[in-house]
Amino acid sequence: MKLDADISNTEEILSPTYSLRYFTEGIPKYKIPDDGMPANATYQLVRDELNLDGNAAFDLGSFTTTWMEPEVEKLILENLGKNFVDRFEYPQTTEIHQRIVNMLGHLFNAPEQAEFCGTATIGSSEAIHLGLLAHKWTWKKRRIKEDKSLSTPNIIFGADAHVCWDKFAKYFEVEPRIIPIEKNRFFIDAESVRQRIDENTICVGVIMGTTFTGACEPVKEINDLLVQVAQEKGWYIPIHVDAASAGFVLPFVNPELEWDFRLSHVRSINVSGHKFGLVYPGLGWLIFKDKSDLPGDLIFYVNYLGDTMPTFTLNFSRSSDMILAQYYNLLRLGHSGYRRIINNCLENAKYLSNRLVESGRFELLSNLELPIVTFKFKEAKDFTPFQLARKLRERGWMLPAYNLPNNASDLTVMRVVIRETFSRDMAESLCSDIINAYDTLDNTKKKQLQPTISPRRGHYAT
Repeated sequence: MKLDADISNTEEILSPTYSLRYFTEGIPKYKIPDDGMPANATYQLVRDELNLDGNAAFDLGSFTTTWMEPEVEKLILENLGKNFVDRFEYPQTTEIHQRIVNMLGHLFNAPEQAEFCGTATIGSSEAIHLGLLAHKWTWKKRRIKEDKSLSTPNIIFGADAHVCWDKFAKYFEVEPRIIPIEKNRFFIDAESVRQRIDENTICVGVIMGTTFTGACEPVKEINDLLVQVAQEKGWYIPIHVDAASAGFVLPFVNPELEWDFRLSHVRSINVSGHKFGLVYPGLGWLIFKDKSDLPGDLIFYVNYLGDTMPTFTLNFSRSSDMILAQYYNLLRLGHSGYRRIINNCLENAKYLSNRLVESGRFELLSNLELPIVTFKFKEAKDFTPFQLARKLRERGWMLPAYNLPNNASDLTVMRVVIRETFSRDMAESLCSDIINAYDTLDNTKKKQLQPTISPRRGHYAT
């Protein structure tokens, strides 16, 4: 009997993965190989190589979600192939997207009479670029109506902002008026904004949960300033709130704090679904207070996907999976579920902070409005936080050390983002490992600096 061609190689069929020839021969790494290999061997080769990556659960500097429930992972897999931009083919996904926009508009306290609108994005970087573009075009339309120059738009934000703000200014030719941080002030305030605004300011960016320290900037104080400026000088300057980190935290644990659409000049907000929205990367959301805040010139219409449909994104094709995962979370958790999870994160952040401070070795820079613990050495040492971070890698922890921006760049800090999966046991282990690594480095440096007795000459030698 003649064997079928695709099963005639009995060696490959009967041999375990690790006995295949692909594990004794090198494979091309920078060119596509001439021939393929069996699926099981390919999977095993890639999987084994990825073991060299760190464990995502121990990546303490990352804000992004590393775990979701099995049920939503199944939902993700079932919808990986759906192209979200194709609204004609996937109308129910489009409907779910609109439901989420409405949920977030209400979460951020958009006025009932407002026709708020928004969109999903790949992450907060795209959301911020789109939001700021909208403010630039609104400024341009106003300047054209007033027959004034369009040549010198500027934008105000702090040096503590994410790099995507600098990217926006460069990519879209807007002068960045960056407010430096200081050693006694790690974020912007109303006075620092007042010194930089003028009639060409398209927007003031206010960060709720800065990348460097996790601080929340005083949105209400800055809003009050801009109300006053509008009354005195006639300059209407909107606020874009970068709530990438805080947007899924503050509404659930500090709903009284006014930072959102309750404030008159807050016209757009972005939030990261893949941070405390508890969805895998990458997913962001951009919400406008009213559809009048989104100039129609920025919306394009295409008809080559089956029907005429609008598109307002920097990207085009993308999977629907994370949008549907966000909807799952909103239904699954509700207000009470998010509140419980975020409160757990805050409690563990408080515990870790207290342990670090009580050790006498560290000083906190964060005030724990968000579950972000930022700290520095309490006193100068002969070793650095960078060395401490490398020492902690020996235990598997990935804890970033970095310098703050200019005017405080001599301060080196470390940051731990307390995510849903960071348990009290992990907090205890991490704190013990930080203290042990610190003491090991300290003792090693002391021994290196101690004078030694020369056995021949009988005097101290260094």
